[in-house]
Amino acid sequence: MSVAANIKRVKDALPVNVSLVAVSKFHAVETLREAYDAGQRIFGESRAQELKVKHQALPNDIEWHFIGQLQSNKVKDIAPFISMIHSIDSLKLLEEVNKQAAKNGRVINVLLEIHVAKEETKTGLSPDECKAMLATDNYKNLSHIRICGLMAMASFTDNTSLIQKEFSEVRQLFSELKESFFAVDDSFSVISMGMSSDYELAIAEGSTMVRVGSSIFGGRS
Repeated sequence: MSVAANIKRVKDALPVNVSLVAVSKFHAVETLREAYDAGQRIFGESRAQELKVKHQALPNDIEWHFIGQLQSNKVKDIAPFISMIHSIDSLKLLEEVNKQAAKNGRVINVLLEIHVAKEETKTGLSPDECKAMLATDNYKNLSHIRICGLMAMASFTDNTSLIQKEFSEVRQLFSELKESFFAVDDSFSVISMGMSSDYELAIAEGSTMVRVGSSIFGGRS
């Protein structure tokens, strides 16, 4: 199937309250343009340099999301235009995003990455680390970031019960944080979880944003 047909198929299966991030990392600009021409406007990238090139080459109404592990020294490269950073995994990184956002006169939307998967290779804050960070004065003084919700990846496994359990843990944490820290903040509304292999399970457990790559673009270029 074509990229356009794949996007239509995925979008037709999504509830109205769930948004689609087309994970376009490692795919050519021409392939992204096919998706753009099919109406897709949110794209996810994981390398700052590749993202900068694509940002310059494609229309300026695209909403670029950074979904990979982000090094502090790369924040300055994407701060002028990034729409959302999904992978905030430390106060240090959050402070750097705030610093670079201030330099650009912006408030940058971010998601806190939560580590619930059983693989140690996956990054993110534990639920306890997340709560502790939100309780600090250092976080409270950051005026150029907007925490919009949580991001998580489930374990890479065929065990659907485990995947559902991990997604459910993230949903429960989101509800707890909403009540404790963001009760009057309407922007805290995003649960980014679910990829090509498990986004249907993620939606069933409360995901409001899915990150789909191979089901749209096929294998990496």
